[in-house]
Amino acid sequence: MEILLILVGIVIGGMSGFFGIGGGTMLVPTLMLLGFDIKTAVGISVMQMVFSSLYGSWLNHRKGHLNFQEGLVIGLGGFAGALGSGWLVKTVPEIVLESMFVGVVLFALYRFFKVPASTEGEEEHTLSPFLLASVGAVIGLFAISMGIGGSILLTPILVGVLHYPLKKAVSAGLFFVVFSSISGFISLSMVGHIDYWHGFLIGIASLVGVQVGIWLADRTGNQKYKRALIALYVVILVLMLKKVLGL
Repeated sequence: MEILLILVGIVIGGMSGFFGIGGGTMLVPTLMLLGFDIKTAVGISVMQMVFSSLYGSWLNHRKGHLNFQEGLVIGLGGFAGALGSGWLVKTVPEIVLESMFVGVVLFALYRFFKVPASTEGEEEHTLSPFLLASVGAVIGLFAISMGIGGSILLTPILVGVLHYPLKKAVSAGLFFVVFSSISGFISLSMVGHIDYWHGFLIGIASLVGVQVGIWLADRTGNQKYKRALIALYVVILVLMLKKVLGL
């Protein structure tokens, strides 16, 4: 099992670096397919996201892709929101968490289909810190409760609603995961929902994939990049619908 989880970690790390996600969007359903229940999978996923988001954000900072001022405001909002994730996971039934997960993916798909290609190269507007913090808080609460970092929801909002350029939005999404995942890790640890050994194993392995994923993202055009994101969301949606419907 450990060797399989190491391989899973490398693949998830690659996807994290390429798509700017924490990795939970694929890791949670993968762990569930391997026999973990959703709450254990969420805990492992959150721990892995701490590793991949910190390393990936450092790499993106070196490349000059991060807007630290706005990213910090969104991230702090996400940190505050994610502190409630332990309570939500403890009190909300699994079927509700799974349905919420499906809802997140459906929303992301909808936003990406609606975004005109011409908006992807626009300069981002000056945005209200209160708006950014509020968006971060809501995403932090619900995303961490589902074992995802929040970027799968934040990136479509930044691109489709707040008019960020696509790849800068992806970098901001991964930076957001740093805050939400650390906060979620603290919260889930307090209620006993972290499998530390498997989380550490997958997290360390994911660092290898993160570097490769970011390297590939830099060499992919916007249109192909957007299509790849949509394809990712479709795969996630199919996996979770299979679980929710018991197929």
